[in-house]
Amino acid sequence: MTRLQTLPVSLQKSIQNRSLLKVISGLSNFNQESVFLIAKAAGHGGADLLDIACEPKLVELAVEASSIPVCVSSVEPILFPEAVKAGASMIEIGNFDSFYPDGRFFSADEVLSLAAESRRLLPEVFLSVTVPHVLPLDRQAQLALDLVDRGVDLIQTEGGTSSKPMSPGTLGLIEKASPTLAATFVIASALKESNYDVPVICASGLSEVTVPMALSTGANGVGIGSAVNKLNTELAMIATVNGLRQAIDTFKFVTTVNL
Repeated sequence: MTRLQTLPVSLQKSIQNRSLLKVISGLSNFNQESVFLIAKAAGHGGADLLDIACEPKLVELAVEASSIPVCVSSVEPILFPEAVKAGASMIEIGNFDSFYPDGRFFSADEVLSLAAESRRLLPEVFLSVTVPHVLPLDRQAQLALDLVDRGVDLIQTEGGTSSKPMSPGTLGLIEKASPTLAATFVIASALKESNYDVPVICASGLSEVTVPMALSTGANGVGIGSAVNKLNTELAMIATVNGLRQAIDTFKFVTTVNL
């Protein structure tokens, strides 16, 4: 059995169908009320996966609030085992966005070390790793290849926090997403050229406008954070998640019809 096959069947299918929608509550968001609300909205809105901070109590709350699988994110691998015992389906090194404002950056060697330690602690658990966008694109691609060589099961991109859109409206949304879209294309291409069948999730700075672009660059799915977790009401969160779900499903339908 592969580690992909250890995931819930619904999650396996969304990855294989290149239609995964992950809602991210935030690596540093330990507010139980907030996580519970985001979890409910993610489930009602049609998300496939919920990504939360790595704390067992939060995992239990998320599982209670929603029927969708839970991923826990951290930069401290030692925290993963208890979160998995609490019900998390997968683990992730990242997201790093929350660290950048404080001047904390992660080198390629540090990310590789964190991934190796995570794999040592949980050899049978599905492992995702975020590639830091502060690295040049060629270094991001090489890091992705090195991570896969060390047993990482999924690669995630980022970049929204570094982008400074200059235009309003749709053009501004595209400018916002451009770093993570570029990283997704480069990493997905490098993995394909090396004959690695490893999924890529495009995350950070995405919207309904740019989700289809992420899928067209080679992503198996998308991760959505602030577009959902910064909203103030459950209704607004559900509406946003549902809009993202429709954007993915419409893109997949149109792509299938045109084949």
